[in-house]
Amino acid sequence: MASTLAIQQALAQAGYRPGPIDGIWGRQTIAALRLFQSAHGIAPDGLPGGRVMAALFPRAAPVASPLFPPVAVWVQEARRLYGIRETAGPASNPTILDWAGQMGIPYRGDDVAWCGLFVGHCISATLPEEHLPANVLGARAWGQFGIATPPCPGAVMVFWRKSMASGLGHVGFYAGEDEKAYRILGGNQSDSVSLAWIAKDRLVGARWPASVPAPIPAAVTVARDAGLSTNEA
Repeated sequence: MASTLAIQQALAQAGYRPGPIDGIWGRQTIAALRLFQSAHGIAPDGLPGGRVMAALFPRAAPVASPLFPPVAVWVQEARRLYGIRETAGPASNPTILDWAGQMGIPYRGDDVAWCGLFVGHCISATLPEEHLPANVLGARAWGQFGIATPPCPGAVMVFWRKSMASGLGHVGFYAGEDEKAYRILGGNQSDSVSLAWIAKDRLVGARWPASVPAPIPAAVTVARDAGLSTNEA
């Protein structure tokens, strides 16, 4: 799949206005893409599917990503934020605070678990019509998000923490697996947006945005490069 930056450049060259050419999939880029889709007889869903790519890049050969589905713009946003870290001490990272502000969520600081906030930002920033859980900050609340799906690239993965009965949890995005664990791209993992391995027996469920066509489930096997995460708070 073409990068967000390439899509923005192509839209601008075609006479549309995607906003800053910065590689960030945001509302201006989505609005420009919808106008482009309408002009080309494509349902204006704001998603860079196959027909959109063919129209934007008519000379390019189709490329399928084995790790992230072509429509997973929310995962592109998650990858862009890789390395964002909470601020130690009483201060908070303004980027993390801004995610809450954009969604109108009261949030006192990044000492409060922010894995759900991170997922909420990635979804709401790239899929503005998608309904979020009522309690975005509650990791286990994401178990009712969208539609159920088998674990697959781009899926929202919900886990229990401490115990299934505790009500505590963790949420992030599927980025691969091995025999015993899932590789998760998520926030508040070692206090940062990072990759972590979480045991499969902790999985509560996998979810997919309802506003996006359901994926064709396909596991992605990745060699384990770290030990298991046991507490993501």
